[in-house]
Amino acid sequence: MKNYALEIKWGVLFMVAMLLWMLIERVAGLHSTHIDQHPIWTNLFAIIAISIYVVALRQKRSQLNGMMTWQQGFLSGLIITVVVTLLTPLGQYLTHTFITPHFFTNAIDYAVANDKMSQADAVAYFSLDSYLLQAVVGAFVMGIITSAVVAWFVRKPPVQE
Repeated sequence: MKNYALEIKWGVLFMVAMLLWMLIERVAGLHSTHIDQHPIWTNLFAIIAISIYVVALRQKRSQLNGMMTWQQGFLSGLIITVVVTLLTPLGQYLTHTFITPHFFTNAIDYAVANDKMSQADAVAYFSLDSYLLQAVVGAFVMGIITSAVVAWFVRKPPVQE
């Protein structure tokens, strides 16, 4: 466990950042009044997510005396991704129970009223079960991609003689 303390820390910090982002979205009205703009603005969290991985992998490189191969960086990012993926159901539960309990109702009403989806499709899509599945799969897939790309840019392999 001690060997992975850095990755666990950054996985937890990622989840805290995600919960704060959800609170900001709610306060900004993106879960109610401006729900039509939610799909656009919510993607800005990607900047924060990538930044967290960059800082985490740079810190990992520092732990490794300033040298880190792509494989070492990718493995570290993958461990962060596993932590984030494991915490994602809790994050979704907290988000939709405490931060924004009316999000699903508002999203369903908007989608149906604006002919984006039928009532049945909207109810199926905008539900905790659906969002849990989307969030877990999304966290894992995007975490792997982010880990691979960030590890490439942050790597600093030892010089071969």
